[in-house]
Amino acid sequence: MTVLEAHEALSGITGSISLAAWVFVLVPQLWENYNLSSAEGISLTFLFVWLVGDLTNLIGSIWAQLVPTVVAIAIYFCFADTILIAQCVYYGYVYKRKDQKASVDEPPPAATSDEAQQPLLRRRTNSNDNIGLPGSRRRSSAAHSRYDGMLSPGLPTIIEEPRELKVWLTNASGILAVCAVGGLGWLAAWKSGLWQPSYGDATEEAPRAIGAGILGYVSAVSYLGARIPQIMKNYREKSCEGLSLLFFMLSVLGNLTYGASILLHSVEEQYILKNLPWLIGSLGTIVEDVTIFVQFRLYSKQKGSSALVD
Repeated sequence: MTVLEAHEALSGITGSISLAAWVFVLVPQLWENYNLSSAEGISLTFLFVWLVGDLTNLIGSIWAQLVPTVVAIAIYFCFADTILIAQCVYYGYVYKRKDQKASVDEPPPAATSDEAQQPLLRRRTNSNDNIGLPGSRRRSSAAHSRYDGMLSPGLPTIIEEPRELKVWLTNASGILAVCAVGGLGWLAAWKSGLWQPSYGDATEEAPRAIGAGILGYVSAVSYLGARIPQIMKNYREKSCEGLSLLFFMLSVLGNLTYGASILLHSVEEQYILKNLPWLIGSLGTIVEDVTIFVQFRLYSKQKGSSALVD
């Protein structure tokens, strides 16, 4: 029986965790859009550029004659991207038009019997506190400001921070669950013989076609550039509302474990060069995802943790 070396086992485990993360990565954002009946939080440019990266990755993996599992995953990525883009287009255009049309066609609410019996001047007075009295609106605003000022120092600590902590803990639990699924999946594959370590010299692997390597770099550049429109959108709006935090956490997990699975297998120069496009695409985007995490944190403080969506 072949002895399983530690670095090969870790490479297999991290690769399996990466696979599990990428299978579930888009589910939180799909669910978030569905719950909100809106996709205004996510940048369509981000999704389209990401799709370009997945398409070039698919073509490159077929061209390089990678194992069927890698090709199947690349096909799944393209399919999932298309589903998310279709959902965003539906909520951004079709659903919004239907909602606007329904609002226009809806008749204004009829006045209640009590309001109908009130004199016109009295109804106007009740509809807007102290309207018509000189300076009354400014006094009312000042009163509310003083009242809010007395409450605001304590409320964020008592109410908002526990909610924010709960959101992060819930998402962390999801990450741990995905890691468990990936680890158990690798163990089952190893025990059943579906996964076998490759102990050959990594430098002896057949060289990939030049065209496949070029597509790999195009895919890496697409992945790196995809998040920039989302980061800029968050910055302009000073908000991350409508974005799923777990979506980006799974992205970091998938990229980190994917890069680790390559480096744990071998650090031979030739092997690293062959996998360099995929390493750049996976590890490079982690920096941009961390930037989005900072935006989640920063804008949640500015807007009372509304940016942290569960």
